[in-house]
Amino acid sequence: MSAQATVLYDAPGPRARVRNAVIAVAFLLVMALVAAWVVARLADRGQLAGAMWRPFITASTWTTYILPGLWGTITAAAVSIAAALVLGALLGIGRMSDHRAVRLFCGAFTEGFRAIPVLLLILFTYYLYAQYGLVPPSRLAFAAVVTGLTLYNGTVIAEILRSGINSLPRGQAEAGVALGLRKSQLMRIVLLPQAITAMLPALVSQMVIALKDSALGYIIGYVEVVRSGIMSASFYGNYLPALIVVALVMIAINFSLTALATRLERRLRSGRGKRGAVAAVELDAVEAAD
Repeated sequence: MSAQATVLYDAPGPRARVRNAVIAVAFLLVMALVAAWVVARLADRGQLAGAMWRPFITASTWTTYILPGLWGTITAAAVSIAAALVLGALLGIGRMSDHRAVRLFCGAFTEGFRAIPVLLLILFTYYLYAQYGLVPPSRLAFAAVVTGLTLYNGTVIAEILRSGINSLPRGQAEAGVALGLRKSQLMRIVLLPQAITAMLPALVSQMVIALKDSALGYIIGYVEVVRSGIMSASFYGNYLPALIVVALVMIAINFSLTALATRLERRLRSGRGKRGAVAAVELDAVEAAD
């Protein structure tokens, strides 16, 4: 940390730095003692014994419980994310429409479903589909989970998209209008490509949320990775190891998704920078020829 003062606070002096270091070390020691106590209690109850972890080194545990649940989680998350991106794009662009009726409808839809908890949306759509027979019984839980996740995450993505477009300099839109572009062309060619690059981290965060929220399908009997892990724990009697394995699986998926998005964002930014450099070189060549 810099020794200079900032706007929010003065830089700590020698005594304050020593005091902060002592507090940090004491906090770490307390946390280490708490962790050691928890591990000791779990060991006393046999939760860390090798027999509790042995089921996860057998193929039958994975093929019977974990992998089918993981497939359910990934399928529901992928379908709902794809649908939420489409819904969010329509709502986000609709909120910036020149037609007042479209703006009001998209705004009411976005604010309404964004304020409803995901679990309530899943339960409502589940009973709605079951009451009127809109979905086959075998796909009822899947359809309810996907619909609930799509409605909620689509409205959040709509706000992310609208914020990303509004954050662009006004000169971008003014230049497009000066060139004679229509509103749809301006949005598709000029504004959306830049906004997507700027809001990609927020979009990835929302995708991770959708992936984790798919576990809420447990309440209506949807087979996803958390439910599969609990079913495995019920069979083998190893609840803590099962939940730890499920948590590690979810961490690996979310980390992979974040790494992929980071790489994609880097490629998008570098590609746009290269195109800008090429355009500048061509402009210089034209000016030199003139």
